[in-house]
Amino acid sequence: MSNDSYRKLAEEHWTALEAEQTSSEHRLRVSQLPVMTEQGPLAAAVDHDGYRHVLVPVPTHQKIRSGPDGPALRLRKRALEDEETYQTYADLACLRADLNDLFTGLCVDVLRAAEKLPENPVKALYRVLDRWRALFQTQGTPLGSERIAGLFGELLVLSRLLEKDSSAHRIWRGPEGYRHDFSTGRFAIEVKTTTATEGRRLRVHGLDQLDAPEGGALLLAWFRVERAATSSSGVRFLDLLEQTLRSCDDEGSLLELLAEAGYLAVDAERYRDIRFAVSEERWYTVTSDFPRLTGRTLASAGVPVTVLDVEYTIDLSGDTPSHTVPDEVSRMIDRMVQESA
Repeated sequence: MSNDSYRKLAEEHWTALEAEQTSSEHRLRVSQLPVMTEQGPLAAAVDHDGYRHVLVPVPTHQKIRSGPDGPALRLRKRALEDEETYQTYADLACLRADLNDLFTGLCVDVLRAAEKLPENPVKALYRVLDRWRALFQTQGTPLGSERIAGLFGELLVLSRLLEKDSSAHRIWRGPEGYRHDFSTGRFAIEVKTTTATEGRRLRVHGLDQLDAPEGGALLLAWFRVERAATSSSGVRFLDLLEQTLRSCDDEGSLLELLAEAGYLAVDAERYRDIRFAVSEERWYTVTSDFPRLTGRTLASAGVPVTVLDVEYTIDLSGDTPSHTVPDEVSRMIDRMVQESA
C-alpha cells in the first residue's frame, strides 16, 4: 500500500469516528485498521475532546516508554475492553487539531513500520518517533578518542547483557552519572577500557566507584583495545552500536542513553571509520582484598572522610589480584538479568 493510500485510509477512519456521537470523558471511539500484528490490529481513535489517536497493540506486561508527553504529542499505555475483549495499547495522541495533518504523516509511517515488523509493533512505533525527532536534532561535540574507546567497552558489556534480556539497557546507569556503569541494586558492573599498549592501569573516579553494593557484588570489566586500521580487522564502532540497538526492545530509550554518554545519532558519519580490536579482556570480582580506596575502608581505618572529588590510579599489571574465570562472570551476569526482570 502506498503512502497516499495509508493517508487516505487513516483520514477516512478518523473522519467517520468524528461524525459519531461524542463519547464520555474517559472513553474513545475506536475503529480497527487493516494492519495486523501478532498482538492484533492497529486502530484509529478519537477521544471526547476530538483529538486523534493511533493505537498500537501490545502485550499486557509490555512497558511503554515515558514520553513524548508534551502539549502536542502524548504517548501512554491504555487498556480498552468491551463485553468480549480486553487489549492493551501504546496510545499515541495528537493534542493539537491544527497539527492533524502532520500527525497523519507520522501515523502513515507508523502503519508502514508496524506492517513490516508485526512481531514487535511497539518497536516499530519507537523507530518512527525517533526518526521524526532526529529531524530536529543538531550536531553535538564529537567524542574524543578516549571517550569513544570507553563507550565501545561499555557497549561490549551491554551487548552481552542484551543477549540475555532485551530490556537490559535499563540497567546501563553510567550515562546518568551513577557510580557504577551497570547496576540492578545488589549487583553491579564497572567497565574500564584503555588504549595503552602496556600495563593494566585504570583510573578510578571517586571513593564509591569500586565500592560494591550493600549485600551484593561488583564486577570490574577491563578491556585493552587498539584502533584497527583496515576493514578486515576489529569491530566497527557503529556496527557494535547497531547490534545493541537491534537487540534491545526500546531503541529510543537506548539512543537517549547514548546521547547522555555523548553520542548523537545525527553524528554517526563522524564515527563511520572507527574500528577497535580487543587485544585483552579481564574481569575481576571486587572483594575486600581488591586494591582500592573507598569511604568504607577509610572510615574503618579511622580516617575522616572529608576529602571530595577523589581520583586515583590502580595498577593491575601483576598476577594479583587474580581475574575471575568466564563461568563465574556468566553466572554473575545471569544473576543481574534475573534481578532486573
